[in-house]
Amino acid sequence: MSLAPHAPTAPSVVSALRSPRLLTREVLAGVVTALALIPEAISFSVVAGVDPAVGLFSSVVIAVVISIVGGRPAMISAAAGSVALVIAPLVRDHGVAYLVPAVVLGGVFQLVLGFLGVARLMRFIPRSVNVAFVNALAILIFTAQLPNLFGDDVPLVVWPLTALGVGIIVAFPFLTKAVPAPLIAVVVVTAITMVFGVAVPTVGDEGALPTALPGFGGITVPLTLETLQIVAPYAFGVAIVGLIETLLTAQLVDSLTETRSSAWRESWGQGIANIASAFFGGTGGCAMIGQTVINVKTAGARTRVSTFAAGASVLVLTIVLHDLVAQIPMAALTAVMLMVCVATFDWHSVRPRTLGRMPLGETAVMVITVVVVVATDNLATGVLVGVVVAALVFARRAAHVVSVVREPVDEHTVRYRVRGALFFASSNDLVTRFSYAEDPERVIVDMSDAHVFDASTVAALDGVEQRYARHGSSVEVVNLNTGSVALHGRLTGRLG
Repeated sequence: MSLAPHAPTAPSVVSALRSPRLLTREVLAGVVTALALIPEAISFSVVAGVDPAVGLFSSVVIAVVISIVGGRPAMISAAAGSVALVIAPLVRDHGVAYLVPAVVLGGVFQLVLGFLGVARLMRFIPRSVNVAFVNALAILIFTAQLPNLFGDDVPLVVWPLTALGVGIIVAFPFLTKAVPAPLIAVVVVTAITMVFGVAVPTVGDEGALPTALPGFGGITVPLTLETLQIVAPYAFGVAIVGLIETLLTAQLVDSLTETRSSAWRESWGQGIANIASAFFGGTGGCAMIGQTVINVKTAGARTRVSTFAAGASVLVLTIVLHDLVAQIPMAALTAVMLMVCVATFDWHSVRPRTLGRMPLGETAVMVITVVVVVATDNLATGVLVGVVVAALVFARRAAHVVSVVREPVDEHTVRYRVRGALFFASSNDLVTRFSYAEDPERVIVDMSDAHVFDASTVAALDGVEQRYARHGSSVEVVNLNTGSVALHGRLTGRLG
């Protein structure tokens, strides 16, 4: 949903600091959001194949940095599942040492793309690809949880604990929404395992949790062409996937708050946040839809203060409660992630009624995008393939909209009315739409209901004139609109 150019901007940090009531609301919103952010940050660390501390510190750094340089106030950016899925194969195949250069390069890509104005290209990503993106993301997050349920060393008690966590997340909002349901699920399941001494895999088994502030690190692998070849594909995936999810989330917040944001600033701001995260030992991230909705819609946040407070709260809670966090069962986090999948997936898009109404081409684009993402484990590849397929589907559909109608005027003249958008796909067979041998010596091609978009169409019109010339007839192209006249005049001399 696009907003009018005069849409208001979000309240500033200065206005929040001047109002104790507004400041309190923003800080509390950040704290509540942090409580919902911690379980997912740990879960996404496991998905990425890194220690929980990596995801937690990444969330802290990204949230704090983006609260300063980002273009969408009140939006929550942190270690996200989409980025974790991109870097997981890199960590698995090459080791965690390659994580920092990959995320740094991904941030550089985002800086470049942001300054090049890539945010404007979002309008070229059709809704079918956007829907497929979130659906594929949900599927990949779901499949990443299967080892926690079906692994060789997973005890059977994990199943009822996971089911309990899912039940709490589903039911608790009916009692109150003041406290995030995922947090309650994690607390209850953790309490049960600790009180009754249930032996199950825990967060502490996945890696050491932090006990102090992170140090400023750097790149430890050799800066060689081989390293670049290894990390570049993953870095590009981090950049593209992160920007897509971030800009989609920013559009959602713009709609919820009826304010406008700077997509350009948010794009390069994400790059700075990811670079900072990498050098502090964190992984990459982007905007998080679920936590953003909690911050903006549930808690009522509107300024950058809430985003900063969320990052700072994650840091404080992690360092102060690290021993307790280490006791969280993986079953609790699996329950959280399963419900993230349910919330992320666009169920409306797969309803029989919806599929029956959608054009076959758009359904095919959505299915192809999802299949490519799942088959390659790469969200960026799926989106790029989806955009290309969508463009081909559109070109094919637009090509069939063009019509050429023959209207005899008198015994010496015939008029052809051309209607539609003329470009390479629709104009290639334009020369076959005329009756060259049967027409009289004067032919009028009326373009009042058509538009010339490219050189292929100019060449096609020249081809029509040349064929008629061979039959002794003259052609007059009339009623070209201003843009078509300019293009035709510029190219005719070269293509004639």
